Amino acid sequence: MKNIISFNKPYLTGRETEYIKDAVANLKISGDGVYTKKCHDFFEKEIGFKKVLLTTSCTDALEMAAILLNIEKDDEVIVPSYTFVSTVNAFVLRGAKIVFVDSDIRNPNMDVNAIEALITAKTKVILPVHYAGIACDMDKIMDLAKKYNLFVVEDAAQAIDATYKGKTLGTFGHLAAFSFHETKNITSGEGGMLVINDEKLIARAEIIREKGTNRSAFFRGEVDKYSWVDIGSSFLPSDIIAAFLYAQLENLRGIQNKRKHIWELYDSKLQILRKKNKAMLPFLPDYACNNAHMYYLVCESLEQRSALINYLKEFEISTVFHYLSLHKSPFYKDKHDGRELPQSDAYADRLLRLPIYYELSDDDISFITERILDFFDVKNPVKSLIN
Repeated sequence: MKNIISFNKPYLTGRETEYIKDAVANLKISGDGVYTKKCHDFFEKEIGFKKVLLTTSCTDALEMAAILLNIEKDDEVIVPSYTFVSTVNAFVLRGAKIVFVDSDIRNPNMDVNAIEALITAKTKVILPVHYAGIACDMDKIMDLAKKYNLFVVEDAAQAIDATYKGKTLGTFGHLAAFSFHETKNITSGEGGMLVINDEKLIARAEIIREKGTNRSAFFRGEVDKYSWVDIGSSFLPSDIIAAFLYAQLENLRGIQNKRKHIWELYDSKLQILRKKNKAMLPFLPDYACNNAHMYYLVCESLEQRSALINYLKEFEISTVFHYLSLHKSPFYKDKHDGRELPQSDAYADRLLRLPIYYELSDDDISFITERILDFFDVKNPVKSLIN
């Protein structure tokens, strides 16, 4: 019987259902209950974020960011084309014009050296996406933001437990958005978080998250009644979702250690592809750490990637490609300014993500990598020595 290797499998620590039962027993299962506070405390006290607010998704966190920054019609937001639609949708909903920047030649992050030429009098936000949890060059981005008086919103959906020059991603921009989707390192099924680093935005962020009311201030006793004071929506998750998330956060180190072990096994076993120029492997700049969110390789062409996917499928190994360039999407291609973004298109056509999840064994990684090396007709040097 073949060992079926799925692309992703959420890991359960064993306490998720225990905490969910406890949340139900507390009879406070709507938002901002006991477990929401535990999660907030973890991120603010253990990780060091200035202020966090759990949301029902990273998409919601980004939509909150767009509202908080008063994005209006024709404001311009600089975003990589190689990203998920939620990154830009949040700002398009407010009427913004999206100005796409190409990816770096070394990895799918935005090409920071191409940003300044795109800044105009209408630019309001730079929105870096830390692809695969690998940091963008935040010093250059923040310097540009300061020079032109712009906001920075970090899309850190994939960047839990990742750093830039030793400092936690999500602490650089005025705002940052994280995801706890099923495919992320730490999960609550669906779920997200807004990080607010600009103190001037904290009070309004609470209001926007609570349907435009000052309900949170009321429950803290800061006002004697709560009223509708701003625009907003219901962005806060149930405490049941927070209970699930808290069980994961308690095991953050163990989960990360296992994922890093898997990532490093992939990298060591596939280095021969890089040495023989058969495929491109993940590039980590010296300022970035590896949070083991994703392991990918970049094939020579779309046709080669399709052939590799089909080849691995024969061995019950599930692999998937990732984003399509948003500047070529059916919705936005007529709104794009016509610039070619060749690196974004190259990743869209050629990048392939490999399975990575807690329960993958060393034998699984060996099996996957051996099949990949077979496809590229490359001998594993370690295996050859043994034989």
